[in-house]
Amino acid sequence: MTDDWHILPFDDFDDVPAKAPTPRRPAGPISVSELTTRLKNQIESEFGAVHVEGELSNCKQWSSGHLYFTLKDDRAQLRGVMFRTTVQRLKFKPEDGMRVVARGRISVYEQKGEYQIVADAFEPAGAGALQVAFEQLKKKLQGEGLFDAARKRPLPVLPRRIGVITSLDGAAVRDIVRVLTQRHPDARIVIRPARVQGDEAAADLIRALAAIVRVPEIDVVIIGRGGGSTEDLWAFNDERLARAIAACPVPVISAVGHEVDFTIADFVADVRAATPSNAAEIVVDRADNFRTRIRQAERRLTLVASAQIDRRRTATGRLDTRLLQWPTRVVMRDRDCQELGFRLEAAAIDALASAGQRFDALRRRLEQRDLRRITGDLRTRIVRAEGRLTQLISTRALAKESRARELAGQLNSLSPLAVLGRGYAVCWNESRTSIIRSAGATTPGDTVRVTLADGEIACRVTENT
Repeated sequence: MTDDWHILPFDDFDDVPAKAPTPRRPAGPISVSELTTRLKNQIESEFGAVHVEGELSNCKQWSSGHLYFTLKDDRAQLRGVMFRTTVQRLKFKPEDGMRVVARGRISVYEQKGEYQIVADAFEPAGAGALQVAFEQLKKKLQGEGLFDAARKRPLPVLPRRIGVITSLDGAAVRDIVRVLTQRHPDARIVIRPARVQGDEAAADLIRALAAIVRVPEIDVVIIGRGGGSTEDLWAFNDERLARAIAACPVPVISAVGHEVDFTIADFVADVRAATPSNAAEIVVDRADNFRTRIRQAERRLTLVASAQIDRRRTATGRLDTRLLQWPTRVVMRDRDCQELGFRLEAAAIDALASAGQRFDALRRRLEQRDLRRITGDLRTRIVRAEGRLTQLISTRALAKESRARELAGQLNSLSPLAVLGRGYAVCWNESRTSIIRSAGATTPGDTVRVTLADGEIACRVTENT
C-alpha cells in the first residue's frame, strides 16, 4: 500500500475509487555522491535555521581556529562545527558538560555522509553569556592566585602623586577630584583619560595604566568609572586588563560602578572601592590617620614628661619630709641625697637625649616625605615644646639645686659636728654603744670615751659626784 492510499475500514474499501499509481523513477542504481547531494539539498531546504538545545561534549578547538563539538541529550546526539570568525566573537569559552542553545543551520558533511549543525551562535542555557564568561575568568585568575590577599599591597600613608584613570566625560573624575582637593589639598593629581565603555575600552585602559605609572613619584592609581549595565562595565572584566593591574608596580584602587557592582578588576586590585568618590576617601583616610598619629605622639610625649616631673617632685618631697623627721640620720642621708641628685640629673639628661633622638628621628622621617607645607606648623610646635621642656627642666633643676643648698645649710646647723665645734663634747661608754648623759651612770674605775670636735680621747673615771 502506498502513501497515495488512505487506510479505511474494510467494509468501506470497495467504495474507494480507483486511483492511478504514481509514476516511478526507472529502476537503476545511483551513485553515493548523488544520493548524498540529494539528501543534503533536501535537509538544508527543509530545516534552514534552527535552535538546538543540548549538552556539549567532545568540544575542541583545532589549530585552524574552528570549533568542533557534539550536542547531545539522553537519547540522541548531533555533531556540529563553528568556524573561526564566529568563535572569536563568543563572550565565553565553550566547555564539555556545558548546556547551551546552538543557533545555526543543518547541513550534510558529504565526505563522511554525516549531517551536522553549522553554528553561528552559542547561548548558555539558563545563564547569560556575559555571566558565564565572568565566572570562567574569575575561576581562572583565582586559581592563578591573582585574588590572594597575600599579594595585595598596602596603600601609601601620604601619597605624593595620585594617578586617576577614567573618562573625562563622566561624573567619576569630578567626584574623585572634588574629594581629594577638599580633604587632601596638598596632593598632586595626575589624570590619564581613557575610554571606559565599548570594544576598545579595555585596550585603552591598559595603555593608560602603562602610561601613568611612568610618571615620576606616582604612589597610587585609581582606575574606574561610574555605574552602568553589565555591558557598560564589561571592559573592566577583560583578562588583559586584570593582568596589567596585577603587574602594576604601585598599588591600584578599583572603583567601578556602584557598591553592588563587582568586576574582575575589583578582585585583582589591591583595594576595591564601592564608588569612585569612595576611592578618593580611602586615599585621604590614610593621610588623616598619619596626622592623627603625630598628634597622639605629641600628647603622649607631653604626658610622659609631666608624669616624670611629677614623680621626681613627689620623690623629692618624700625625701625632704624624711630628712626633717630624722635629723640624726642627716649625715648618712646626705650621701643618698647626693646620689639621688646625680641620678636625677643623669635621668634628666637621658630623658632629654632620648627626647632629642626621638624628635630627630621624627624630623628625619618627615623630611623624607614632601611635607613642607603639611608639617611646617607641626615642626614649629615641636620646637616650642622642646624649648618649654628645656626651660622647665632648667628651672626645676635650679630650684632643686637651691633647695639642696638650703637643706645643706640646715643640716650643717643641726649637725652634731657643728655643736662640737663650739666647745662641746660627747661622752660615750667604753663600747660606744650609748651616750652617757648622767654622772650617776658611771662608777670610779670605768673607762669612757669623749668625742671632741677634733678627735677622741679615752678617760678613766676617778670620781663621780
